[in-house]
Amino acid sequence: MEELVIRDADVVDGSGGPSYRADVVIDHGRIVSIVQEAAAAGCQRPKAVRELDAEGLVLSPGFIDMHAHSDLALLRDPDHSAKAAQGVTLEVLGQDGLSYAPVDDRTLAEVRRAITGWNGHGDDVDFDWRSVGEYLDRLDRGIAVNAAYLIPQGTVRALAVGWEDREATPEELDRMRQLVAEGMEQGAVGMSSGLTYTPGMYAKDAELTELCRVVASYGGYYCPHHRSYGAGALQAYEEMVALTREAGCPLHLAHATMNFGVNKGRAPELLTLLDDALAAGADISLDTYPYTPGSTTLVALLPSWASEGGPEEILKRLADEESAELIRHHLEVVGADGCHGVPVEWDTIEISGVTDPGLADFVGRTVRESAALRGEAPWVTARRLLLDDRLGTTILQHVGHEENVRAIMRHPVHTGGSDGILQGAKPHPRAYGTFPQYLGRYVRELGVLSLEECVARLTARPAARLRLPDRGLVREGYRADLVLFDPATVAAGSTFENPRVLPTGIPYVLIDGRFVIEDGRRTDVLAGRAVRRTP
Repeated sequence: MEELVIRDADVVDGSGGPSYRADVVIDHGRIVSIVQEAAAAGCQRPKAVRELDAEGLVLSPGFIDMHAHSDLALLRDPDHSAKAAQGVTLEVLGQDGLSYAPVDDRTLAEVRRAITGWNGHGDDVDFDWRSVGEYLDRLDRGIAVNAAYLIPQGTVRALAVGWEDREATPEELDRMRQLVAEGMEQGAVGMSSGLTYTPGMYAKDAELTELCRVVASYGGYYCPHHRSYGAGALQAYEEMVALTREAGCPLHLAHATMNFGVNKGRAPELLTLLDDALAAGADISLDTYPYTPGSTTLVALLPSWASEGGPEEILKRLADEESAELIRHHLEVVGADGCHGVPVEWDTIEISGVTDPGLADFVGRTVRESAALRGEAPWVTARRLLLDDRLGTTILQHVGHEENVRAIMRHPVHTGGSDGILQGAKPHPRAYGTFPQYLGRYVRELGVLSLEECVARLTARPAARLRLPDRGLVREGYRADLVLFDPATVAAGSTFENPRVLPTGIPYVLIDGRFVIEDGRRTDVLAGRAVRRTP
């Protein structure tokens, strides 16, 4: 007898087609039978060792988070309810060009310092890997949800070139090609870049094109955080479209937004650019989170020249009065490339987390508010934080526009990604709320997307981009990575004031046919594994 039958579920199968009522039978981690209500009339209904009454609940494929920063969180936190409770059954790691493989001892230490604000120091993690394959093997020991990995181009450049702002030599470029090829052979699904973060931002288009050719040869895709989401955003999007067309590589645009005052109401221009490229044969997809503010580290706002050489060189420049004044001028007057070419507005920069507990009073306030309390200029406060917190400070940037969020969300190649940073006392609520926010606010309350269309964007379309042949749909033979939610009550519990609150209306989540969320509570099941590229 089969292990489980989910009885009388309203199945939204991920295809975008209409829902239907059915019994879904699961055995050995797979969907083995789907008996629709109409077909069951007059027939004996399927039986199993366990029956789950799903009356009033929607059964959908598990949600795929196309942009996650759980690279260390999955290892240090077996519970990982921040994602599991949302119905996330697969996260894509290695984002924004910086992560922890491939590395050697030198670059591992450098990368750990550079992205402390994203993932913490990692002192509670045993870094017993160096290659992409070894990192994936580490995930295979058991994690809360499944995970795929993108080769981080900035980490590759740090390993082959260093943190200097210069072109790679032919020998260094060959080394980077080799590292990308090895990562793809070991199971990565593609390559990411952080082109407003060092050292990835120092790569010219010709270098990126060569690496994308390697990615494409293995059937992977390129996922850039491109060079600007503010001034010059459209040009930055155009650059990525042209680059990947030249390389013959599929393109997935990370957290595709149009932010800052210069881009208010300009999402249609981006969508026209994408439509024209798609009509010409380009292979493009994108992800967004359903919120207006962004989130990153405070140090990421600095001009690229101030970040050359890595974290220790940044701290030296910040400690030097003359260099610090030049950094301030670029931030406040010129518009630093790290701040997307827009002069920083300190009243939009909210401190969301610090690594030094002695700086906790800054959290939850904007830089301008903290500066006013101290009777000093905002740059003085920001510089103090950068130095005292050793570059580990995370921020929210309140620079987005709701009309842009909704317009991009409606585009046919759209998928969902949380970009969730789990560090800090008050992280962005998207880390805990992205997927129920889509279903509750943007489907039920606002009607921006239909339920069937939204589910497709969170399941089957991401699975297609990842080239996963047996995930993303409720189909016989597919893996039983499934979510049961109440469409009338599903909602994000997390808010900007209280971001670490779990969602409501998602009572059951299964990975590989095993309950990781049952009756709304996290079980002790660690059913997640590394999901490697399908050859």
